[in-house]
Amino acid sequence: MEKKGLLFDIQSYSVHDGPGCRTTCFFCGCYLKCQWCANPESWLDRKKLMFAKSKCKHRETGCTRCEEACPNGAVSFDPDGNLVLDWKICETCEDIPCADACYNEALKSCGKYYTSGELMKIFARDRQCWGENGGVTFSGGEPMYQSNFLLEVLGKCRESYIHTAIETSAYIKNDVFLKVMENIDFGFVDVKQMDSEKHREKTGVGNELILSNIRSLKASGWTGRLVLRIPVIEGYNDTEENMNATADFMDSVGLFEINLLPFHKMGKSKWNQLGKEYPYTSGKVPSDEKMSGLQSLFLDRDIACYVGSDTAF
Repeated sequence: MEKKGLLFDIQSYSVHDGPGCRTTCFFCGCYLKCQWCANPESWLDRKKLMFAKSKCKHRETGCTRCEEACPNGAVSFDPDGNLVLDWKICETCEDIPCADACYNEALKSCGKYYTSGELMKIFARDRQCWGENGGVTFSGGEPMYQSNFLLEVLGKCRESYIHTAIETSAYIKNDVFLKVMENIDFGFVDVKQMDSEKHREKTGVGNELILSNIRSLKASGWTGRLVLRIPVIEGYNDTEENMNATADFMDSVGLFEINLLPFHKMGKSKWNQLGKEYPYTSGKVPSDEKMSGLQSLFLDRDIACYVGSDTAF
């Protein structure tokens, strides 16, 4: 019986997730809980309820289909006609019948199960648009969170001569990390903070395993291309001290490419739709001057440094 994997999105014709035009698969499940996360719906490895308040038509039409569909009494309406969810109950619901009942998609079930065969059919459909350099990128969440399913898909990609890329935190058991990377041609690995305690403060985990996995990969003889990534967060990891520590680490393992991603708030609405408060409301987008200065720091150390989507594929 084929394994099934839970994905929260599949994007065809992506141009920023690896070389060429690509199909990007976003896996559910993540070991990190980054406070600036743009895809918080990816954290859990099960389906999640999301609520887009602006799409609810109860006030206009009196629709109560979601309330009637909920078997747990978690859906109600306040005196002003606003939909109210008991998120503690909703977070434990597996079937999410209220989303099926909502014609306006104000309530949505996030996450869909696929077999490897179903994904391969999507790849076959998209392949004609990839060109010579394109392929498939596995992202998330953390794609290695569902490593058994990922390995099955990667095996079929290898059989079909499909170029494979991954966006990963590298926070996974070393043997799993190396086994997955054996089947990867191109990798983005996030290194969010070189100080382990500061890393734990904002992500929930230290960075020792991440750095160890990168070292192991470079020592393994892996022949793919690896680009480190830093999401640049003001007041957290945007100091010259942290960037120089990152460059020192890169020198020590023989890495020469890094991608700096300016902080953004595009995930804020998703936090709200999950009934969560966005922690980085006061966060600031780094200026062009700031990003240019950090880029120069790496360039001066003979490390290729790309800012934002300006990655040299």
